[in-house]
Amino acid sequence: MKWLDKMNHVSFLLNNFYPIHFLIMFLNLRYYFLFVFLLPFSGFAQTITRLDNSKIGAAQLDEKVKQLLKDGNVHGLAITVFNKNNIVYKKTFGYKRFDTKEPLQTNTNFYGASLSKAVFAVLVMKLVEEAAIELDKPLQDYLAKPIYEYGKGTSWNQDYTDLKEDSLYKKITARMCLDHTTGFSNWRWDEPDQKLRVRFQPGSVYSYSGEGLCYLQFVIEKLTGKPLEQLMEEKIFHPLQMNTSAYTWQSRFEKNYCFGHDTNGKVLEKDKDNAPRSASTLETTPDDYSLFLKAVLQKKILKPAFYKIMFAPQLRLRSKVQMQPRVWLDTTNTDNDNIKLSYGLGWGILQTPYGFGAFKEGHGDGFQHYSIIFPAKQTGILIMTNSDNGESIFKELLEFAIGDKFTPWRWQQYIPYDQKK
Repeated sequence: MKWLDKMNHVSFLLNNFYPIHFLIMFLNLRYYFLFVFLLPFSGFAQTITRLDNSKIGAAQLDEKVKQLLKDGNVHGLAITVFNKNNIVYKKTFGYKRFDTKEPLQTNTNFYGASLSKAVFAVLVMKLVEEAAIELDKPLQDYLAKPIYEYGKGTSWNQDYTDLKEDSLYKKITARMCLDHTTGFSNWRWDEPDQKLRVRFQPGSVYSYSGEGLCYLQFVIEKLTGKPLEQLMEEKIFHPLQMNTSAYTWQSRFEKNYCFGHDTNGKVLEKDKDNAPRSASTLETTPDDYSLFLKAVLQKKILKPAFYKIMFAPQLRLRSKVQMQPRVWLDTTNTDNDNIKLSYGLGWGILQTPYGFGAFKEGHGDGFQHYSIIFPAKQTGILIMTNSDNGESIFKELLEFAIGDKFTPWRWQQYIPYDQKK
């Protein structure tokens, strides 16, 4: 019974010298013993190492974020920082909805917007690894009949009847969908008549397109006989324990989700009736998406060779900005030649003295997000905001948090709050 004598001694010391003696009445000795030894430890590092190996304290980043939220009028923000391929800092600031001042949490559901595309890219590469689909085989060749003969489908993004008179679509491959060279507009409603069409020779020029990802989704669902949600659950969400993520709204999200806000702080209505779209409808949390980025940094889900393929630059980007009408005609700008701005498969790619960076952003009404990882430095960051002012603090936050001075903020049109007119 020597162990009991020792425990009684510990109990005596804590009861007499620590202001937590009232807890002892309710704790079994073995749990109390565990509690004593775990008490001093924190889940995250107290310092953050930036790309240039300089360091900042977690408390410094806390204060910087608070200052930026105030100066930029950002209503809510979640941030995760990765060092050595692990999470070293993860916090939320601000509110789920500004009018009630209910605080954000790391397990609060956010609309993920185009962060959806990066997760889908990993899914597609998993199917490539499994030889279920090829990157360079025309997608129409996987279908039993011309895509326009499948009718209007159950949601607008499954309607390809407009392509009946368009022969160029037959050349589109999975690679072209992932590197945004399909020739489709971002969305069909960007067309004057709101009809889907191929605007240029597929594979020749970059033009960001959610429609391209949805086309690839349609073919994969027909090819595998499984809907997007099932594939994501089997290949990504379940293996990574992303238990609060889906491409459609789930009733389990009701207990903890946030609203978007416009630039003036007006709370925007939450959209809960989206059909699953690989390009845009991911519902996720800072916790879950952090698990995803951690898995990518640690080369889980895919074999290293397939990450290499996914992050290989497919074409250089020389438009002045990413999103503009007829962007495919803007091919001579050299502003980002210093970082060799390119697109990989589902991710933007840039070159730095610290190796390449792979980035993906998300932008929807009331939600603005950004993530970038630097695999050679085992460093990365995730920023999620529920505010239309979010992007205005990205440049300053990226530079302060991880020393990222390479993100092409002008190309992304992330105009800093103190430079806006």
